[in-house]
Amino acid sequence: MEYYFDAHTAHDQIIAWIRDWFKDKLGPAVLGVSGGKDSTICAALLAEALGRERVIGVQMPNIKQSDISYSDKVFEVTKIKKLTINIGTAYTALSEEITKSTGLSSEESINLPLYKTNTPARLRMTTLYGIAAIYGGYVVNSCNLSEDFVGYSTKGGDCAGDFSILNKLTVEEVIAIGDFMKLPEELVHKAPSDGLCGKTDEDNLGFTYAELGDTIRRGIKGDNFDKIMKMHKNPNTAFKLFPMPTVEFKLPLKLTEYFH
Repeated sequence: MEYYFDAHTAHDQIIAWIRDWFKDKLGPAVLGVSGGKDSTICAALLAEALGRERVIGVQMPNIKQSDISYSDKVFEVTKIKKLTINIGTAYTALSEEITKSTGLSSEESINLPLYKTNTPARLRMTTLYGIAAIYGGYVVNSCNLSEDFVGYSTKGGDCAGDFSILNKLTVEEVIAIGDFMKLPEELVHKAPSDGLCGKTDEDNLGFTYAELGDTIRRGIKGDNFDKIMKMHKNPNTAFKLFPMPTVEFKLPLKLTEYFH
């Protein structure tokens, strides 16, 4: 079957799904707003589905965020509630405690790439859940399928959340929805980055999201196909695509009637 994506239909299905998921819930949707395409489009979809007064967006710079003006633009466009919480002090304090406790130098521990990028992402998710606890809300996962397919997300960080609305869509499909909604081009088409390492996602991955989308949806084996599939099957990241592993007991452990 030939690949075809209808942004209008996808948009309508997402709006209907959000309204259905929230129909028996009282709290707001809470999401981190970076100014990238995913958080921008999530914010706009949630505002349309629930009303802007029921969406809380949170800016979370780590001391400084060079592109925070894009994040400001999201709030201007969507009119959702805005909170700004700088995670820099918490990150610095935590890093100092880890360095002191492990006895390792900062070069051996907190300056390692995995620590420097993943720890702020996890602090941001902790912040979102803190806000959700205060307001009785639900945290939005804004990851997309392209990122998830190659493990380009942080366990306990951006790939956490209470519900997700983009995780079955590739980057080009997310962009198509943003264009359909007539959101600002500078937000929808902004080069994706984590805002932490100074590089774009595509720089880090070594291939474009367009090429990744062609692999996922059209089965095209481009120049980087082997690299894409190696990342997809990498056991160090592939586990992110599945629920948390748990012990399957062979003992007769049964749930009571209250859980049925």
